Parts: sequence; C-alpha cells; structure tokens
Amino acid sequence: MRRALALIAGLAGAGTLSQFPEFSQQYLQRLGGQATALQKVVAEFDASAAQAGITREAALAELDGSAFLSAHQGDMRALIARAEHAQADYTLLGAATPLERLTLPQRFRDRETLEATWADFRPAVPVTPDGFIAAGIGFGLGWSVMAVLLGLFLRPFRRRATL
Repeated sequence: MRRALALIAGLAGAGTLSQFPEFSQQYLQRLGGQATALQKVVAEFDASAAQAGITREAALAELDGSAFLSAHQGDMRALIARAEHAQADYTLLGAATPLERLTLPQRFRDRETLEATWADFRPAVPVTPDGFIAAGIGFGLGWSVMAVLLGLFLRPFRRRATL
C-alpha cells in the first residue's frame, strides 16, 4: 500500500511538473507583451515630463492636490514599478532554459499575466527533452514527499523487532 501511494504521488508529480516547461514558455511570451506595453506607457509619461521640462519624479509629484490626481499618481507609480519588474523578469526568464526556470518561481510574480496564462493553458503530453526531464524531477519529488510523509505518519504503528 505504501509503495502504491508513493508511486501514485510520483506519477502525479511527473504529470504536473512535465507541464511546467510549456507553461513557463507561454508565461514568458505573455510577459514579453506586457513588458513592451507597460514600457510604452512609461516612455510616453517620461516624454510628456521631458516636454514640460521636468523629470519623471517631478511629474509624479505634480500629480497631487486632489483625490483624482493623488489616485492617478499612485496608479502611475504602480505602473512604473510593474513595468520595471516585468522587464527584469522577462530578461532573466528569457535567458534561462525551461529547466532553469524551475528554480526561478519568484520571477513568475506578475499576477495578471500568470492568471491569464493559467486560464488559457491546456496540458499536453510532454514530448521535449525538457518536458521529460521535468517529468522525472516531478516523479522523484512526488515519490519522495509521499514516502517521507507516509514514513512519518506510519512510524508509531510499526512493530518493533523482538530479540
């Protein structure tokens, strides 16, 4: 029973993790589009500030004085930060291989992009070397986690050897 549960967990881990290379590729494509669109808005804001003869920070500071302007200032600050994060994450994830992306879950932080990718993602049979390797890693992780958990859970019920 214990081995069967560990095998099932291993297969579940393999099936799940084998999808990661393709999911990460789709996320990367969407993130690239988001980074480009966000950078365009930031560039237009910076151009408007430059045309007025002020810096970005000075332009942001001028967005104050009413509830609407203060809200717009907060929105622009958030948009600029999101653009910077998206570009940094896109650059790093784009340079990484699909398997290296397994070690970078903190770079899948653009919630909107992650949710949109997940909503459209459809699992498929992994036929790439990266998919097979990820499946193997997932199998090993699933098997190991289940074996450890079962070992801990069943420890009090083991019979002790008598001499």
